[in-house]
Amino acid sequence: MFVQTKLYEGKAKILYSTDDPDVLLADFKDDATAFNAQKRGSIQGKGSINCTLSSKLFQQLESHSIKTHFIDSPAPNQMRVRAVKILPLEVVVRNIAAGSLCQQTGLSLGTVLSQPLVEFYYKDDKLGDPLLTRDRLLLLKLAKEEQVDSITDLALQINEFLKDFWQQCGITLVDFKLEFGLDSQQQLLLADEISPDTCRLWDMAENDPNRRVMDKDRFRRDLGNVENAYQEVLQRVLKVLESQKL
Repeated sequence: MFVQTKLYEGKAKILYSTDDPDVLLADFKDDATAFNAQKRGSIQGKGSINCTLSSKLFQQLESHSIKTHFIDSPAPNQMRVRAVKILPLEVVVRNIAAGSLCQQTGLSLGTVLSQPLVEFYYKDDKLGDPLLTRDRLLLLKLAKEEQVDSITDLALQINEFLKDFWQQCGITLVDFKLEFGLDSQQQLLLADEISPDTCRLWDMAENDPNRRVMDKDRFRRDLGNVENAYQEVLQRVLKVLESQKL
């Protein structure tokens, strides 16, 4: 595969064109950012860990009839993906109150929600990625109404799968962010990544509110042992996937 030019560089990944216009190469970086890139740093090995985790989880979702942009992973920190036009939406699914949900509603950290909450945020750094109502989303023409319905259904399906999968890993899925895109056939595909960068993950065997954190909150909140937490998540995922083969 001949990699041609750099098309885009984001906070966590670089996208390159390939000799196939419908295929891109995503290079996962070790760079870490938080608070809309106001805090910056690096997490050693993060690129390879997140790429490997995302590859494994995308394959699992594909086997459960969830269409993704994943093709294969030619290197630990690289993923070949179908070229998609990313919808300017961050789709957040919440199972337990944490982060901005607590700040904006007064709910106590750790409150288990009676049902999963699906939220849409405008993917725009200049505006601070604001929370959107459905009517605002449609007013701004960020997606078609039927696409919003499809995304909501897919997000809930993905949540059910991931909750069960992470539980097998001894991890509680608190909340997570998804992104979707349209391929050349206007087919809606799950894109971006699924990793400790995009999921809030708590160790089920740990009750301490700091020690249980296994995701980017360790970086956001200066909790330390960030690399170890990411590596532990990867090892648990690989162990569960290996056990499923037996």
